[in-house]
Amino acid sequence: MAALITENFRFLSLFFKSKDVMIFNGLVALGTVGSQELFSVVAFHCPCSPARNYIYGLAAIGVPALALFLIGVIWNNHTWNLVAECHKRGAKNFSAAATFLLFGSIVGRAAVAPVTWSVISLLRGEAYVCALSEFVDPASLDKFPSRYGPETLARFPCNDIPGNLTSFKEEVIRRLRYESQLFGWLLIGVIAVLVFLTKCLKHCCSPLSYRQEGYWSQYRSSEAKLFERTAEVHSKILAANNVKQFFGFVALNKEEKELVEEFPVEGVQPSPQWNAITGVYIYRENKGFPLYSRLHKWAKGVEGNGPGPDGQEMVFLAT
Repeated sequence: MAALITENFRFLSLFFKSKDVMIFNGLVALGTVGSQELFSVVAFHCPCSPARNYIYGLAAIGVPALALFLIGVIWNNHTWNLVAECHKRGAKNFSAAATFLLFGSIVGRAAVAPVTWSVISLLRGEAYVCALSEFVDPASLDKFPSRYGPETLARFPCNDIPGNLTSFKEEVIRRLRYESQLFGWLLIGVIAVLVFLTKCLKHCCSPLSYRQEGYWSQYRSSEAKLFERTAEVHSKILAANNVKQFFGFVALNKEEKELVEEFPVEGVQPSPQWNAITGVYIYRENKGFPLYSRLHKWAKGVEGNGPGPDGQEMVFLAT
């Protein structure tokens, strides 16, 4: 049994090694689940008051989901690439399909946390019960005393109810939790179908073969890591040179001294070069050869942003 579990974990680790986006989305979902559990224990307290219950219940589901969505949009690199693209070059070079893919990528990535929050909230049922308890039809409850109305039903999520209504409280809460969990499972099903159809559509419409698409993903990941690592070293060496020029010396540790000696930095990249490698990138080919990124395009000396006879836009966004 232990060997089987070990093999399963080994398979999963190998499977997820090249699935950076999947890992990120999984971590976001797990973090959202933890936050939702903490919120339910610490911060969620139904007011048990007519009219207030509905607003509070919806706010408990919707406001954190909206905040998580906005945070997801802010953290998405495509968002700021789009801002830079519109600021420097405008959106005139995007086709309708490319624009749709771009916004779909931003929204899809940002929706992981809010959808997870909404699903967990619905499966737990507390916010749903709080929001809708006062709207339960008393006539649907067998032998429910006629002298009690929405004001009493609104207090069902709490414990301050007359003793003769305890059985009705359990029935109402059970009914509302059933509805809430049903909506939660339906939402999971709808999201799963949408993800499946999106992945199918992406691969069907992609101009790249499955292997080339995998290579492109590996290239972008390697380029981003190498660029960030190199930029860190370059900025450190440039800063050391400037500090040395000002003070006449610079206090470096052994590792930093080796970096300065191994990688001499003479100057900085001008703004046009930074602008050329910044922004949204749609897969293009130049004379039949692929250009996998803006940096790749700049390194090959390809000019222009729009599709043309020598630079054909393939309408496939780097996700």
